[in-house]
Amino acid sequence: MSSAAPQFPDISLWMAELGPLTPRPALLGERDYDVAIAGGGYTGLWTAYYLKRLQPSLRICVLERDICGFGASGRNGGWMMAAVEGEARLLAGLDEEARQLAREAILGILPEVEAVLARESIDCDYRRGGGLFAAARYPEQLATQRAHLEHYRALGYSEADYRWLDGEELAGRLRLNNPLGAIYTPHIARIHPARLARGLADSVSALGVDIFEHSPVTGLAAGWLQSEQGAVRAPVRLMAVEGFSWNLPAQRHHVLPVQSRVLATEPLSEAQWTDIGLARYEVFSDASPLITYAQRRADNRLVFGSRGSYRFGGEPRADFSADGEAFTGIARLMRACLPQLEDVAVSHCWGGTLGIPRRACPHAVFDTASGFGTAGGYLGEGVGASNLMARTLADLVLGRDSELAGMPWAHRGLPAAALRHWEPEPLRWLVYKATDKVLGWEESACAGGAPRWRRQLWRSGSAALAALRG
Repeated sequence: MSSAAPQFPDISLWMAELGPLTPRPALLGERDYDVAIAGGGYTGLWTAYYLKRLQPSLRICVLERDICGFGASGRNGGWMMAAVEGEARLLAGLDEEARQLAREAILGILPEVEAVLARESIDCDYRRGGGLFAAARYPEQLATQRAHLEHYRALGYSEADYRWLDGEELAGRLRLNNPLGAIYTPHIARIHPARLARGLADSVSALGVDIFEHSPVTGLAAGWLQSEQGAVRAPVRLMAVEGFSWNLPAQRHHVLPVQSRVLATEPLSEAQWTDIGLARYEVFSDASPLITYAQRRADNRLVFGSRGSYRFGGEPRADFSADGEAFTGIARLMRACLPQLEDVAVSHCWGGTLGIPRRACPHAVFDTASGFGTAGGYLGEGVGASNLMARTLADLVLGRDSELAGMPWAHRGLPAAALRHWEPEPLRWLVYKATDKVLGWEESACAGGAPRWRRQLWRSGSAALAALRG
């Protein structure tokens, strides 16, 4: 294995590749708008985009605490999925017609994004190669993925949406360690996250939306958003800050800010990729309890991410340069999946903060009386789901009688009434830390070939903690 030390870019490899960026001006003084949006990531930018497209006369501004792409939108693993977390809960209780409409809306994420990328000439290395949810390394993964496939069937998704590959078919696409089988879906694309974020920002600016960078929202009041050096008066105020909501009382109780960590290898040769697979540029994960996700980049690096951490009190993190031991563990997990990478160097490591809602489902919420709303709660699936939630939020704001405004993730009223609160500290920290420990023990027991009773013990423990969080 190469001894070259990996780099820790200020934000991520994705953002570093864009070169030095000149920030847009900060908000200075008081300004008046029709709509003010806090957060210059995917959710805020998509919302501004659709509001301006639907009603061009609106005066809209976006306030970003750093630069667009600084948060999770510029730090993720680059999966764009036509999926939302918590679909079973969202679709529960709907009749079949309503379920079908919801499924169509979810599966429509990629076609909608593809249309925008073409219309706005955004080049973000978009490649729709589908995704592989693999069972490999140890037999418990096979049971996990089989259960996931049954879950999709119960939700009404067809063989064309999610289908089973046996071990030989999986190995024909991706040569993981001990390939047992996989769920394949065509509804995932690989992207360059930072290029999408910056491309969206440029497109929104071209439509006439004012973006103020280095303008964190520090306070909320009726009709106002307060920033460090100025304030915006607007009848509609929308929060799109996800994991960076820890210092905003109106938001912080609804979202748990957690960290995810990502690494990238040095560029691999075509011979190495022939040995690994992914000739169609599929993204992949295995059924590890530690949560894995990976993609083959346009420059032939492998990007590989895994579960991260939670900081007591929920303060987000941006600097991961002190996490060398954790990244070593992620690299070890990557090589357990792909032993072909044993002598391949890890070139870059970074991390980011994402938001976990208490109900484990995404949401778009707007209160007409106060003009206050929010969208988010993606649990790591926000690259695609943010587009759907932003379109939903735009329809709620404009009072449109649309199918999206009637979806189970759309809520009318104040966020405080529509969304569940997380428990106070130290309860949420203790539950997260306990979950982290049990998942680590489960992975170690299963991957290490521990006795069956021990593997089952930790799998039962993690299932119980998941039920507790629900």
